[in-house]
Amino acid sequence: MANFDPAPHSVADIGVTGMAVMGSNLARNLARNGFKVAIHNRSVEKTERVIAEHGQDGEFVPAETMDEFVASLQKPRVAIIMVKAGKATDAVIEELATRMDEGDIIVDCGNALFSDTLRREQELRARGLHFVGSGVSGGGEGALNGPSIMPGGSKASYDRLGPMFEKISAHVDGVPCCTHVGENGAGHFVKMVHNGIEYADMQVIAEAYDLMSKALGMSAPEIGKVFEKWNEGNLNSFLIEITAAVLNHTDNVTGKPFVDIILDQAGQKGTGAWTSKTALDLGIPVTGIAEATFARSTSGGTEQREAGRAVLKGEAQTIQIDDAAQFISDLQQALYAAKLVSYSQGFDEIKAGAKEYEWDIKLGDMARIWRGGCIIRAGFLNRITEAYERNPELPLLLADEYFTAEITKCIPAWRRIVAFAAAVGIPAPVFSSTLAYYDAVRAERLPAALVQAQRDYFGAHTYRRVDAEGTYHVEWTGDRTETRQD
Repeated sequence: MANFDPAPHSVADIGVTGMAVMGSNLARNLARNGFKVAIHNRSVEKTERVIAEHGQDGEFVPAETMDEFVASLQKPRVAIIMVKAGKATDAVIEELATRMDEGDIIVDCGNALFSDTLRREQELRARGLHFVGSGVSGGGEGALNGPSIMPGGSKASYDRLGPMFEKISAHVDGVPCCTHVGENGAGHFVKMVHNGIEYADMQVIAEAYDLMSKALGMSAPEIGKVFEKWNEGNLNSFLIEITAAVLNHTDNVTGKPFVDIILDQAGQKGTGAWTSKTALDLGIPVTGIAEATFARSTSGGTEQREAGRAVLKGEAQTIQIDDAAQFISDLQQALYAAKLVSYSQGFDEIKAGAKEYEWDIKLGDMARIWRGGCIIRAGFLNRITEAYERNPELPLLLADEYFTAEITKCIPAWRRIVAFAAAVGIPAPVFSSTLAYYDAVRAERLPAALVQAQRDYFGAHTYRRVDAEGTYHVEWTGDRTETRQD
């Protein structure tokens, strides 16, 4: 990797346009790490506020106009865009591109759809510019103190940008949580899948909370203590940690547990849906991610939920739990297993995307850069890196010897939890769908044979036989003779 020398006093090493929380915090992180940072915002007041409140963080070069902003950057210029995804991003890209020279670099660090990044990279490459779509995970705090960074784009652009991004990223065991993911849209693709896994992780944690609350009658603080204990073991992760903190928090107004005063409607910004849609296009089952996305949609379907509550009584059983400690232990194991499946499915999607778009993505490196800074950071990510180091062509993460052994331990508890939830009528879509996937991927034979026969009957879609080569079709509405079609 090329080393990047800091700029002379008159120009900035790098620039950030868009001074909302993420943009200003990323600029401050760069300044704190010794880089001279040009900052710009369409409304000058936000730029002035950053200087007034955080000017002590390092050297900033404020710009009132886009002309001043671009002129203040050391060549080859690097300008980071931190604005709303979509048309706003395209508008700022055009403003920058018309002012930049061949070899300059525009970086989108927002949550852009990877296909938009593919288009933008191609358009700017034709104009002699580099375009980098970079995932940045960790929220505002991560942007300030060290996020996980997933830059795509050309290798040449990474030579200029990489040293800065690696320095400001989170570090685990002295290793930066940043690497060159791959060409053009690879960075935003990986960030999309990261967010999809995040959806599944959050939902299955919520399902575990729901089961403890409804089946055991535990209060939020009591459940919070359980999550604190779980965070000390194989479930150690950022999301388990913050779940404990949320459940232990008391509402300042009512004095009630904070989680109990929040409306049970979860929002979403689209990355879970993007991950699910893309997986469908690639033919990759991401059942945990998809069900988590649908769960958020269900929570927001107030009209449907109101109608359902009025008439849909169900026939749920009442099951007495005699050993609460064993039930909680089962939940821990089921949660671990469901998380492993969701991560495995996510890595399957990254692998398929890399093949489809010809990206040289190293799966073990993705697990490594997710160990710190990002939302899905978890203790077992080290094990995922090791699995792909043992076999870079591993067809299924769960088939790695470590993960096979780990998930096998969880199966009895996992089945008990899913069966209990179904029997008593507590929705557990991620627990259930990940177990169904586990059973499907290990099955000797699936009922897909019948589905294919049905397809041949109504659409002449053909089928293959287990005892002969070729594709075949039956004349279902005729004499039912079989003919080879290839």
